[in-house]
Amino acid sequence: MPIDFTAHPLPLRYDETGTIRVGNTRVRLDTVIGAFHEGDEAEDIVAEYPSLDLADVYDVIAFYLRHRADVDAYLAEQERRAAELRARIERGMPRRNLRDQLLARMAAGAAPA
Repeated sequence: MPIDFTAHPLPLRYDETGTIRVGNTRVRLDTVIGAFHEGDEAEDIVAEYPSLDLADVYDVIAFYLRHRADVDAYLAEQERRAAELRARIERGMPRRNLRDQLLARMAAGAAPA
């Protein structure tokens, strides 16, 4: 009996924000590839993120190895977007950190907000 070599769909999808997720989970592509870069094997990644399917993690790693330039470009863009968001959040934060503000209020006898 011959083996069926029909390709199956890649277990990657874009969510509503344009982030690539693995399978039907909330785990991001950059999470899996980051763990792979740190030396984790597919089994280690599934142990850390049990919502992932082992075969899906192998598929994602294989896809990455075949399309490294494209995936690396996507990951760099995600990092750029994250840095931009962090900077925007930090610009909206008060100059002093929250801990200092609370300590100052407590020292002045005011109840924390």
